[in-house]
Amino acid sequence: MTHSNAHHAFRDEAPPLLPAALIENDAQALAAAHEVAKQAREGAARRDRERELPWRELELFTRLGLGGIRIPRAHGGAEVSHVTLAEVFRIICVADPALGQIPQNQFGLLSVVENVGSEEQQRKVFAGILAGRRLANAGPERNTKNTLELKARITRGERGLEVSGEKFYSTGALFAHWVAVKAIDDNGVGVLGLVERGVPGLSIVDDWSGFGQRTTASGTVLLDRAPVADDLIFHNSRLAEVPSIQGALSQLIQAAIDAGIAEAAIDDAIAFVRERSRPWVDAGVERASEELYSIAEVGRLKVELHAANALLERAGQVLDEVAAAPIDAAAAARASIAVAEAKVLTTEISLTASEKLFELAGSRASLAEFNLDRHWRNARVHTLHDPVRWKVQAVGAYHLNGAFPARHSWI
Repeated sequence: MTHSNAHHAFRDEAPPLLPAALIENDAQALAAAHEVAKQAREGAARRDRERELPWRELELFTRLGLGGIRIPRAHGGAEVSHVTLAEVFRIICVADPALGQIPQNQFGLLSVVENVGSEEQQRKVFAGILAGRRLANAGPERNTKNTLELKARITRGERGLEVSGEKFYSTGALFAHWVAVKAIDDNGVGVLGLVERGVPGLSIVDDWSGFGQRTTASGTVLLDRAPVADDLIFHNSRLAEVPSIQGALSQLIQAAIDAGIAEAAIDDAIAFVRERSRPWVDAGVERASEELYSIAEVGRLKVELHAANALLERAGQVLDEVAAAPIDAAAAARASIAVAEAKVLTTEISLTASEKLFELAGSRASLAEFNLDRHWRNARVHTLHDPVRWKVQAVGAYHLNGAFPARHSWI
């Protein structure tokens, strides 16, 4: 299959199914992440500039077996720790956060399958992922009052279940073999259906025009009576009724992506100041890296980055502790709040570091040839997913008033 990079291209054809290696433990997952990052780093700036989709890099992610690292051991997966899961995404996102965002939803969706799917459904979906299939979302819609409102409908006709509607912010759908579509069924209940790529009535449009995370192909999914198999319908609305860490897991990965953006921005700032920047005329030093104020600013950025990474690791540890026992409302809330605390700091350092880069590196760093503005653009766009002001509010309400956060994928 030839992958075109033409903007606004319609794609109905499924991507090729590539054999995936079986990762057996956390160490192998981390090694694979470093291998993906090494390849992804080489062309990340160019891909962003030209909006070239990272097919080759994502296919390496799949071939190395990273797509199935959280699948339970009972189903043949490595079931790596949440600490390792976050670290895998952080490592890859230092190299290319757009690449890291593409498979992010797959892990949240697999958690849905684990929480509300039958044993047979879990067996089918998990086996597919371990065999190299990719899963992506078609949940949010434009022109609705909020991200939870749905206009898409799934109905039963003469040919079986069919889904119709239009989706946007469908990160990963272009690259996927199963597209997870949220819709309202004949009973007025929200469900999640996995639509097979290549079926009639399913089209994906590469029309993502966001100024950041440019190569995620987070565009439109069009559904016109697209068939859905009965055994691939999940009653995901039950997630709001039963305590779980599904939302916390999704948010953990989001925080890891922001941490990766921050580290890349700081790394590039340090390299530019060392190698290209001129010292300020009043500094009285030979090199920009010797300026006292620049030294202090880099020190502050590193402290804030390390603090964010420490909270990210702690959040993963809390999820591991909570997942090791039956999850009640209090445990689920504890997990969500731990991740929310990390998300506050990863959001702040990704935005601060990507802006401070230019203050420290100087005017030359703004030249298009370096494309260093991609760090700020990526941070600004990605952190819009889950407003940090609501994270801070949730943390405060929890500690001050004992209030548990809402149950959905954004907390």
